[in-house]
Amino acid sequence: MLTSSLPSLLLLLSLSSTLSDDGGGLFCSAPSVFETETASSSSSKPLYWKVTNPTLSPSHLQDLPGFTRSVYKGDHALITPESHVFSPLPGWTNTLGAYLITPAMGSHFVMYLAKMQENSKSGLPPNDVERFLFVVQGSAALTNASGAHHQLMVDSYAYLAPNSKHSLECDASATLVVFERRYSPLENHFTKQIVGSTDQQPLLETPGEVFELRKLLPPSLPYDFNIHIMDFQPGEFLNVKEVHYNQHGLLLLEGQGIYRLGDSWYPVQSGDAIWMAPFVPQWYAALGKTRSRYLLYKDVNRNPL
Repeated sequence: MLTSSLPSLLLLLSLSSTLSDDGGGLFCSAPSVFETETASSSSSKPLYWKVTNPTLSPSHLQDLPGFTRSVYKGDHALITPESHVFSPLPGWTNTLGAYLITPAMGSHFVMYLAKMQENSKSGLPPNDVERFLFVVQGSAALTNASGAHHQLMVDSYAYLAPNSKHSLECDASATLVVFERRYSPLENHFTKQIVGSTDQQPLLETPGEVFELRKLLPPSLPYDFNIHIMDFQPGEFLNVKEVHYNQHGLLLLEGQGIYRLGDSWYPVQSGDAIWMAPFVPQWYAALGKTRSRYLLYKDVNRNPL
């Protein structure tokens, strides 16, 4: 079983740590990914390196036939890198895409990875669909209808309003996580193109919580969703056990931890994607020795009716 109660998971983690100290560990023949990463000086790797170079732990499970940590249920899904299926992305040139969240699950948005190759170019989303791009590897050039040009690097992003003409071009390679949804309009309210990077955004207050929060889009009424960047130091966790009407799409950019979804508890790590339906119980705790950072889609500013 890949899911269990939290006490059982914590007991397993405690036992494996204790036993491995005296040479009789549960995983003594298969060193953890973290140990391997530490030994190879992971600090020299690019930001978000593990999103596009995923691993499994323990290492002896990496090539186990039929093994996957991916799970799909009626109110949540965990989509892990070993089960990604890439194919040519419709409307894009020289680009492979893997859809991680779609309305077939019950969501009202899509979330996918776009792997741009040499001399690649994006297509446009359908009419009345807004788009958000976030770069996790490489760089790409964004140009809008007025000719304004922006070079998007790792950790930078762009919001494109519905029906706005734009193109994204890549000379070498780049990997992006893309969110798209059909815009929910409000009379006399309009969105506009936004280009930025995570480090440009201020830390926001999180009363009663210890994690660090940045919002990549304005919280103002025209925008019907936002993208949050949330940072947890090892041992930190969500204080609120959330149950709410909002949907979420999540990509773990750094670190590892335990995510509760409904009545299940999932070990998660960099590169994992999660869909959370309305009102599914959800909770996260960071483990390991490095921070956890995840990118989170959340629908906002609209009456649920």
